[in-house]
Amino acid sequence: MATPLAPERLLASLRAEGVKVQEVGSWHTHNRNHKGTWGPVNGVMIHHTVTVDTAASVGLCRDGYAVLPGPLCHGVIDKTGTVHLVGHGRANHAGGGDPQVLARVIAEDYGDRPPAPRYHEGSPGAADGNARFYGFECVNLGDGKDPWPAAQLDAIERASAAICRAHGWSARSVIGHSEWSDWKIDPRGFTMPDLRGRIATRLGSAAAPKPPSPKPPVYEPFPGAAFFAADRRSAIVTAMGRRLVAEGCGRYKVGPGPAWSEADRQSYAAWQRKLGFSGSDADGIPGKASWDRLKVPNV
Repeated sequence: MATPLAPERLLASLRAEGVKVQEVGSWHTHNRNHKGTWGPVNGVMIHHTVTVDTAASVGLCRDGYAVLPGPLCHGVIDKTGTVHLVGHGRANHAGGGDPQVLARVIAEDYGDRPPAPRYHEGSPGAADGNARFYGFECVNLGDGKDPWPAAQLDAIERASAAICRAHGWSARSVIGHSEWSDWKIDPRGFTMPDLRGRIATRLGSAAAPKPPSPKPPVYEPFPGAAFFAADRRSAIVTAMGRRLVAEGCGRYKVGPGPAWSEADRQSYAAWQRKLGFSGSDADGIPGKASWDRLKVPNV
């Protein structure tokens, strides 16, 4: 069992393993943690999306749908081999599964495959896979005919190995959804024993360097309320606007840009209201408390 990797450590581990990564929005805080625990983690689960288009697949896996809200995984692996990070924390990807399989993954003592699962979501006694596994959705129709390009298979191998390496796990900590739940067939089109064999080879090599210790992020200090005047032009204003958009508070028709504007004021007021401020405390002029929580990157 292990504590889940912090977002910065996960990102560094993937990149150290040679994975091409695309960060999607505020992926590092997008999760279902309010619905249950995330961790201790025990392994990596591989899925296929039953979709074709990359953008649509990423959007679906990030946002989910009415009966199954997103994120539906932690990363989407497209056919070019890019991993799109869409969430960090509890995600709706694994559902209920076989506790005997979980025990064998934790022990890493099974042979070619873990025992055949006999549980699924809703089964009495099913284990909560959403709490225990990292999940990667791979763009593929899953019909046994849609090809798996070499770049995509390489990315699945590298991403899985990166997490195993960071936690000190063997390749037996990587399973397919069909090995977890007797309701599932994914991934279809390659075999998990073959994937685990390639991951084991990678983990046995010294090809991947140790992930560097992530540097703490640096944020812009609060410049003071007087900074936000009608004639102000600054890269800080642009950086602030981009963070407001990322937080879902953007009220821009064009931009954001370096010139402080009414759209900036309205956007910041939306941020203040999101934090629970009201009245004159949500007038759109930044104050130190709301600014510090916005975490505007240093420019």
